[in-house]
Amino acid sequence: MSVHFEWDRRKADFNRRRHRVSFNEASTVFDDPLAFIFDDEEHSTGELREIIIGHSINNRLLLVCFTERTPDLVWVISARLATKKERKDYEENYNRKVSFNDGW
Repeated sequence: MSVHFEWDRRKADFNRRRHRVSFNEASTVFDDPLAFIFDDEEHSTGELREIIIGHSINNRLLLVCFTERTPDLVWVISARLATKKERKDYEENYNRKVSFNDGW
């Protein structure tokens, strides 16, 4: 099953101007096999929001907020470059994941 991505055009334009990240690029983070997804509990009012952190097709580490409208439809809400702290957390989790997999 292939996943489709949708978003509000005005929000995407605003996001691109503010964060210099297009939603088209943000959608490529979902192809990163080392990406992490976690719940966005702080912003999940009325709908379950999730965050994915991973590398885009342009090899930029992005943080993307999204919700699954259906199992094959992802609604992109926002996207930005990861902060230094988020990059550090991602790298630490990545190293733990690689170490665990190397043990098999």
